[in-house]
Amino acid sequence: MHRPSSKPSSQPEILFVSHGGGPLPLLGDPAHSEMIACLEKLAKRLRRPSAILVISAHWEESRPKLTAGKAPSLIYDYYGFPEASYSIQYPCPGQPDLARQVNAVLQQSGIESAMDEARGYDHGLFVPLKLLFPSADIPCVQLSLDSSLSAKQHLAMGKALRGLEWENLLVIGSGFSFHNMRAFFAAETDEGRELNLGFEQWLHETCTSVELDENSRALRLVNWEQAPGARYSHPREEHLLPLHVCYGLAQAPCTESYMLSILNKRASMYLW
Repeated sequence: MHRPSSKPSSQPEILFVSHGGGPLPLLGDPAHSEMIACLEKLAKRLRRPSAILVISAHWEESRPKLTAGKAPSLIYDYYGFPEASYSIQYPCPGQPDLARQVNAVLQQSGIESAMDEARGYDHGLFVPLKLLFPSADIPCVQLSLDSSLSAKQHLAMGKALRGLEWENLLVIGSGFSFHNMRAFFAAETDEGRELNLGFEQWLHETCTSVELDENSRALRLVNWEQAPGARYSHPREEHLLPLHVCYGLAQAPCTESYMLSILNKRASMYLW
C-alpha cells in the first residue's frame, strides 16, 4: 500500500473502487468482507467532500450524460437477488450546479455531453457510497460512460475534468478491476488464477509505479488489452473504464492502492 500525501481541498480526491457483485456488499455477503472493510477504512481516511462525482460502469450513453435532478431516485439495476435488495435506500440529494459545470468542461474540451434531469442513481453509485458515507447527506452527480468504450475517450474525459473548479470534490470511478461474470461462477482453475493475478499485477504497476512517466502510464492504459490476462479479466471493458477517467483526471501515480479478494477473485482499488 502506498502512503497518502496531503492534498489541498481545491484539488479533488480521486478514488477507483471495485464495487463488487450487485447489492451483495450491502447484504453482508462474506465474499465481500475485504471490500467492505476497505471501504470502511477509506471512509475514515477520506476528507468529507462537499459533493461527489461518480463515474459508474453501469451507465453507458452515445455521448456522456450527467444526472442533473435535485433528488434522483434509485435504479435497482440487478435481478435475482433477495427481496431486501429492492428496498435499499440512499436518499442523497443531487447537485445540478456540479452537473452543469461538468457538462461545461467536457464540452469545452470538445467532448459532446448532455444532462439528464430524470435519471436516477444506479448501484454503481449507491452500493459503494452507502458503505463510505451511510448518512446519504452529501450531494452527488453521476456521469455515464461513453458507449464507444474507447480507452482514449475515457482518458480524455478525465483530462477534461481537470477544468473543474469545485472546492472539496470527491471523484469516484465505480467499476471492478476484475469483471468476468462466467469466471465468478465457474470452478477455480490454476490458469484462471494466473490470468487474474497477472492482470492485477500489471494494473497495480501501471497505477502505482513512480518509475513510469505519465506518457508511458497513459499509453499502458490505452493499450490495456495487451496486458497479461486482460481479456480474461475484462471480456467487456465497461468495469475498467471508470479507472481511465480517474487517471485522466489525476495524471499521476496513485498515493494508495488496495489489493483485495472479492468474490474469490483478486481485485484492487486506487486512491489519488
